[in-house]
Parts: sequence; C-alpha cells; structure tokens
Amino acid sequence: MIHLDTHTAFRAYARRSRLSPTARRLIAGGSCRISPMVVIEIEMLFEIGRIPQASDAVIAGLARQFDLTVSDIPFIQVVESARTFTWTRDPFDRLIVANAMAEGARLVTADATILANFRDAVW
Repeated sequence: MIHLDTHTAFRAYARRSRLSPTARRLIAGGSCRISPMVVIEIEMLFEIGRIPQASDAVIAGLARQFDLTVSDIPFIQVVESARTFTWTRDPFDRLIVANAMAEGARLVTADATILANFRDAVW
C-alpha cells in the first residue's frame, strides 16, 4: 500500500509530468491512500488560490484515476505517532507521515525533509 502526500496527490490529479518515474509507477499500481490531512490541506490551498479545484473534485478525480481512498485509521493513533516526531514543526507533515506509518505504507513525497527523516518515504 502507498500513501500520497498533498503535493504528490495534486500533481497526480493534475497529471503533471513533474512526478518522478518511481512515483508514477507506484501511483499507477493502484491501492493509493491519503491521510484526511491531505484533504484539508488541498482545501486550504484551494481557498487561498494556490490550486484551482476544491478538495471534493480532487479526491473524486483521484478515486476514479487510481482507486484512491482516504485512510480511516483512528485519529488518536495517528496523533500518538506524530507526537514523537522532532524533525518538523509542520502539523500537516507530521500527521501525513504518521498516518502512513500507522498503515505500514510507503509515502510518496518530494519533500526533502520527509525523505530524510521517514525511512518509508520515496520519490
């Protein structure tokens, strides 16, 4: 199973070629998941005009393209893992990584900080 971080999810939705070959291969393999935090972050990016579509449209498009689902791991389980991270102060990154960890999933991300600190992150 793989998880997508926010920017990877939006890049996949927009079919941007800036995905790495590894990211494209993993996403095309299906069974993609995202943290509920990715949904919120996409919505916030839409609200401030950084992306042109609201989270409902993005998530529905990803579900059609890649059999993507939103993780249903209990939030307290995710928070308990996220509390132990000292390598970032970004609450989105902490919860997105912790969600992937809770599901034993690899996280597809281009974020250098996550790649340096989460052994199951891949780009």
